[in-house]
Amino acid sequence: MSAPAKTGANALRGEAELRVGGSVHVLRPSFAALVAAEAELGPLFALVERAADGRLALGELAALFWHCVRDRPEALTRDALGEAIVQQGLAAATPALRLLLGQILQGR
Repeated sequence: MSAPAKTGANALRGEAELRVGGSVHVLRPSFAALVAAEAELGPLFALVERAADGRLALGELAALFWHCVRDRPEALTRDALGEAIVQQGLAAATPALRLLLGQILQGR
């Protein structure tokens, strides 16, 4: 018997959704994802502080999202994810960012 397919974001797990092209990807702030993001971006608490001060750079946002994409398909590139953020605008990315940052601070 196979496991059921993962679909949609589960807010109880701190997951958010991000549309890239015609696909919706789930962002999940798992331990492994956050460790990878921290290795690239520096301490997560500092990242949260920069975001709160309005100093979060677009590259940092894209990197955090990149590391948190659950079940990332091989066809999805980091550039495509970054371009999707730019095309949709920061206002569209803010709910997902807010949810991820809340999970970083509060945990599950």
